[in-house]
Amino acid sequence: MSIIIGLDIGGSTTKIIGLRQDGLIDQDLVRASDPVASAFGALGKFLSHNHLIPDEIEKIMVTGVGSSYLRGDLLGVRTIRTEEFKAIGLGGLYVSDLEEAIVVSLGTGTAFVKASPVCVEHLIGSGVGGGTLQGLADRMIHIRDIDLFAALAEQGDLSRIDLKIRDITQDEIPGLPPDTTASNFGKRDESATPEDIALGIVNLVFQSVGTIAVMAARAHEINTIVFTGNLSQLDQGKRVLQVFSDLYDVNVIVPELAKFATAIGAALSGC
Repeated sequence: MSIIIGLDIGGSTTKIIGLRQDGLIDQDLVRASDPVASAFGALGKFLSHNHLIPDEIEKIMVTGVGSSYLRGDLLGVRTIRTEEFKAIGLGGLYVSDLEEAIVVSLGTGTAFVKASPVCVEHLIGSGVGGGTLQGLADRMIHIRDIDLFAALAEQGDLSRIDLKIRDITQDEIPGLPPDTTASNFGKRDESATPEDIALGIVNLVFQSVGTIAVMAARAHEINTIVFTGNLSQLDQGKRVLQVFSDLYDVNVIVPELAKFATAIGAALSGC
């Protein structure tokens, strides 16, 4: 049975999946600063782990910013570059088992697409994303390791970072609970700790992305938003998105295979 490999080559990580007619074979992630090295490393590791040889691969579908550095075929297998927005949309629908959705890809920046089986349309992009989170963490609290950052954020208190509606008015505002954010980092409390700042950064990034996603969903009369990409797996971010789901009455989904969605979409575009 023929196998199609999907590669999503980013700036620092490469996601790889194997797809055949009866479904996914496996998925993996490789970190490397060089996109060409990470692509070959991911492919070699995947073939070895799944006891495959290049002759068993029908084709390799590549996407992502790092795919522009590839030249020719990988390991002698026909290698085709596919459009990233199409891969984001198809992959988002596949991992969420949906027919239509707004798919949000949280990478270094963030892409927003409207996806259905017959059409994937890029709606808008934002420079706010994983790169923003890591850059602010480095600049503000001198943390570069994402796991350490997440551990700090888990202990944070937003009341020392963000201004809430209740901080600026005693009146009720229809549709906005008192604990809704009025201003990210608007509190400027001198007692704020690195943990508080870390959580404030998460809140800033995910609220910015969530706001655009909700506006896109409403503009296109679609009530389901699928979040994909590495950053979507951050627990504190998932909680922010759940608040958006409740506040704006939209269905927010973060699938189990969210970080491999674009690689899956790349493979599907070759079917």
